[in-house]
Amino acid sequence: MSAAGTGLPPLQVRGIGAWASGMPGWDALRAVARGEATPAADAPRRPAPELLPPNERRRAPDSVLLALDAAQSACRAADADPATLSSIFASTHGDLGITDALCSTLAREPTEVSPIRFHNSVHNAAAGYWTIGCGCRAPSTAISAYRATFAQGLVEAALQLQAGEPAVLLVAYDSGSEGPLAAVSKSSGLFGLALVLTHAQPGTPALHLTLGPQRDTAIEPGPLHAALAANAMSPALDFAVLLARGAGRCSLEAGTDAWLGVELAP
Repeated sequence: MSAAGTGLPPLQVRGIGAWASGMPGWDALRAVARGEATPAADAPRRPAPELLPPNERRRAPDSVLLALDAAQSACRAADADPATLSSIFASTHGDLGITDALCSTLAREPTEVSPIRFHNSVHNAAAGYWTIGCGCRAPSTAISAYRATFAQGLVEAALQLQAGEPAVLLVAYDSGSEGPLAAVSKSSGLFGLALVLTHAQPGTPALHLTLGPQRDTAIEPGPLHAALAANAMSPALDFAVLLARGAGRCSLEAGTDAWLGVELAP
């Protein structure tokens, strides 16, 4: 990696979806990011994605509901057929609530482990629900890279587009942690952000990505950070603010001694 950084192909954001505690949708989250509103105390506690039938929706964990709701909204905003999109599901921890429940059961009564909870505990559970629910046979990738998870999801999307995919769905999401795991893998609330990304077209807003060894731009924390800083997907908040503003620059953690510079050019 050179001192100047390594450029990635420019992207276009075709559609945005979001869901967060107190902000049930991209419009609500964008308003908070702009300082035009505050999180709503009477907002729904859990997402309710239309992709799942009611019985399945009741059984699915919050992490899956969060990912699917944001993904559906992004596809709808992009007027894209979800059955045709390659997808990337990026989660820092997966579902730590389920992991805690499984660990507690194993310690107390191993034979009582719930098959449904075990089914939902795998890191690509949301990707599985998504591809089955919308009949998608395109490739799906699950990514976890601790605080670099969101940045690495963007990098993966850019590389898939460069490799020939016409469009890619990126879904970044995390839910709360519970029990002893909460002391070492801290996360609270719900935050999901989904993007339908394509190749940048001339004359349209473009995302320019550059991998480098230094952080070159910082966004001043605002209302969105105050509301969601405790969520494990908080490294994506600067990017969400950038989208809400419609232009600007930010730097995202991309790994050890690595940063992903992002410029949104109108």
